[in-house]
Amino acid sequence: MIVRIMGEGQVELADSHFTELNKLDDELLTEMQSGDEEGFRRTLGALLEAVRRMGTPLPDDALEPSELILPSPDASLEDVREMLSDDGLIPEV
Repeated sequence: MIVRIMGEGQVELADSHFTELNKLDDELLTEMQSGDEEGFRRTLGALLEAVRRMGTPLPDDALEPSELILPSPDASLEDVREMLSDDGLIPEV
């Protein structure tokens, strides 16, 4: 799956990584619902770092359509809330 982190670029992730990412996504959703700003910041950072660590970066000139778009590390709780679907940021694979 091609994943874009807003403001950073794209990475390709194998479906096998989504179990770990979904756990972080569930945690992020819980923190957002409770208004836990500190927890939200920590978990968003962990989620994006996991995507960077597990993904293979695509060249900057690659024009692949992103199947998933994640917020930038400095996105606000409100910005991320607007990006959510019923499954959170990351769909169940």
